[in-house]
Amino acid sequence: MFELPRIHIGDWVESVVEWLTDNFGLLFDLIDYVIGALIGGLEDLLAWPPPFLLAAIFALIAWRVRGVGFGVFTLASFALIDSIRLWDDALLTLSLVLVSSLIAVAIGIPAGIAAGRSTAVGATLRPALDFMQTMPAFVYLIPAIIFFGIGTVPGAVATIVFAMPPAVRLTELGIQQVDKEVVEAGHAFGSAPAQILSRIQIPLAMPTIMAGVNQVIMLALSMVVIAGIVGAGGLGAVVFRGITRLNIGLGFEGGLAVVILAIFLDRVTAAIGDKSSARVAAATAK
Repeated sequence: MFELPRIHIGDWVESVVEWLTDNFGLLFDLIDYVIGALIGGLEDLLAWPPPFLLAAIFALIAWRVRGVGFGVFTLASFALIDSIRLWDDALLTLSLVLVSSLIAVAIGIPAGIAAGRSTAVGATLRPALDFMQTMPAFVYLIPAIIFFGIGTVPGAVATIVFAMPPAVRLTELGIQQVDKEVVEAGHAFGSAPAQILSRIQIPLAMPTIMAGVNQVIMLALSMVVIAGIVGAGGLGAVVFRGITRLNIGLGFEGGLAVVILAIFLDRVTAAIGDKSSARVAAATAK
């Protein structure tokens, strides 16, 4: 019976990872230091005010962007997190999610702009984005652990890779959906490409870009438990302990705190996106 020869793709990947580890160790150390410092610094900043004061600040933000009802819900929800003694874990998770999302957005939006303005760039990025979105998230942890060891940073790196594609795709979509006649009018008035991008394309694409930012944050939160497996700590570690110990109550409490963070971040970013849409609609109507 005819049998195809075995292709050792895994061995090739291991060789590439080993080569990267041997030749770019200093770069990985720098990345480890920068991401670790950002997460630690943000966590220290969030931990500085008393829990009730920080919950009140979050509630004020919620009230400003969504109204009184969501403000009251936010205050009660974060008070609940403190009452079940998961405040410190929630702050670490929030810091990890925000830093990972910020880095993913900082890389993804420029890449999406480039893809939206160039068909060749879009065609080049598309297979990589498909790969990043369909590869099981656990697989990202293997090279992350090899490059950065155990701790918060490998969880953050895996989160960045997993959460980045929506920022690229929706930014590209937003740029492509800008009315071509508006862009041509900008050219007709002698605007430089940079001016057309900054004053026409990005403002008009902002609602779609903000939708991408929202999706990045939601995907980053979905990686919390997986990050907890590699020692990232936070609510992911709480849920993971509940799973390994078959402790339903502990797992539910950790999961509930994750849900509260997800609702807060989702509603705030969605409200910012809605306001961007309203500003675009008002500017277009003039």
